[in-house]
Amino acid sequence: MELNNDEIRRYSRHLILPDVGLAGQKKIKGASVLCIGAGGLGSPIAMYLAAAGIGKLGIVDFDTVDYSNLQRQILHTDADVGRSKAESAKETIQGINPNVEVVLHNTRITSENALELIRPYDIVVDGTDNFPTRYLTNDACVLLKKPNVYGSIFRFEGQASVFAPHLGGPCYRCLYPEPPPPGMVPSCAEGGVLGVLPGIVGCIQATEILKLAIGRGSSLVGRLLLFNALDMKFRELKLRRDPECPICGEHPTIRELIDYEQFCGIVPEPTTANPNEVTVQDMKKALDDPRLGIKVIDVREPFEFEIAHIDGVPLLPMSQLRQRFTELDPNQQYYLLCKVGARSHQAAEFLREQGFKYVKNVRDGINAWSEEIDSNVPRY
Repeated sequence: MELNNDEIRRYSRHLILPDVGLAGQKKIKGASVLCIGAGGLGSPIAMYLAAAGIGKLGIVDFDTVDYSNLQRQILHTDADVGRSKAESAKETIQGINPNVEVVLHNTRITSENALELIRPYDIVVDGTDNFPTRYLTNDACVLLKKPNVYGSIFRFEGQASVFAPHLGGPCYRCLYPEPPPPGMVPSCAEGGVLGVLPGIVGCIQATEILKLAIGRGSSLVGRLLLFNALDMKFRELKLRRDPECPICGEHPTIRELIDYEQFCGIVPEPTTANPNEVTVQDMKKALDDPRLGIKVIDVREPFEFEIAHIDGVPLLPMSQLRQRFTELDPNQQYYLLCKVGARSHQAAEFLREQGFKYVKNVRDGINAWSEEIDSNVPRY
């Protein structure tokens, strides 16, 4: 894997590093990386790997660019809104370094295609934001003996590690044997994330990839790096391989990929109407006609209510519901509203457990209200 004169000029600051040099840069050029996700983490990972001269970069993403992505997903610009993230990513990467071979996988990674997607690459980097895909990526990498460079972000905190049992370290399941219950950990769409945080964590992941490619330095295999942006502090936890791990332990029971949605307790969307849900059109009828006797309650938090709210809909935050539910009438019919329908579903379940008989959650929340009823209500 030789470098031409243009590449020697481009990578000169690498070439004069004793721990990289010409031999190391050739290894970088000869390496192939599969980046799962072209979002918050995938953006800095892909951009810095491209700038560093990685030879082949695969991008797996089936989503399109949304305005809410632009605060952190720096692969994409205003002009890319509505475009395929994979296509937008390729354009940006090739603008940074046309020498990089970019392979697009404009698809969702699943149990059916994961092994086929991952097999041709040397290193896998996890830039996803959901538990089924993390467990899927982990298991596929363990089965194929590929290093899995892991990162995750939430609000002001991030994590990074390298899971590689074939290199003597643990896997993701050794750290998290079981996923949290569905809805227990909010997504970035529900909980928020500081825009620069994925840049920091993604750069750490890109650093680990380059070290793996050149075979130098001490990697994060066997270590979990924790970062708190508010306190500007890093902490480190030692990780050990679990001998009872079902996929990388001494007596593995997982020998092929499984149904990860089912493993994480995620129930498929019902094909018929859910009797405990209503649409924003139903909610509008309730608000327009007080004779129906239905009250709508917003269970989001006060700072969200300040961003966007619907006139005439009072606030009772989810965080206060367990202490304040006695303020509500158990014989009254209520429609509960949140941002996208997840918290209102939990709130409705809780109230039903307390003896409330007529409680329904508004499907897709205030975002659906903004899209379908009143565009003057900001969508965030």
